[in-house]
Amino acid sequence: MLVRAVDALRRGEVVVYPTETFYALGVDFSTPGALDHLFSLKMRQPDSPIALIAADTTMAFSIAREAPAAARALAEKFWPGPLTLVLPARTEIPAGLIGPDGGVGVRVSPHPLCRALTSALGHPLTATSANRSGEPPARSIEEARAYFGGGVAVYFDGGPASAVSPSTVVGFDGARVRIIRRGAIAESAIVEYLK
Repeated sequence: MLVRAVDALRRGEVVVYPTETFYALGVDFSTPGALDHLFSLKMRQPDSPIALIAADTTMAFSIAREAPAAARALAEKFWPGPLTLVLPARTEIPAGLIGPDGGVGVRVSPHPLCRALTSALGHPLTATSANRSGEPPARSIEEARAYFGGGVAVYFDGGPASAVSPSTVVGFDGARVRIIRRGAIAESAIVEYLK
């Protein structure tokens, strides 16, 4: 199924896969038209950027122009895990992945299927929650199928998700760290670690 999923991704199709938080919608952002397809399927405005998920730290940082020291420290402590770091995007990263401050979000998941999928693809994969915009994230493959049906090429069933929160999203203003979205890792744990 992994080979079938990678083939689908390279054709610009959408895959649903489990992460350590909720089920996610994945497309290969380097395939022309794939991000547009994803935004259309999710019914999400293209000015709302989508984060990525990577197999390891090296792959994650490959999408960034630079990685602040605080980002590297947080990655060392909390990856793999539910922490999304917003880093300065390289020039070749598509606009649909970049926020208004020029950053792109990425995390490394501990979920073995998620890591196998990104490893097989060879670069990060989109990791937006598997839901229509404004709806709750899919916690099971059945919920994801109810949202998207035949609009998704491959569904990976990883069992029910046990997470109660999405990943915590952290951005960087120079040396200063800011919490963009509260989530699975407490703000206090991040602040305490960086002291």
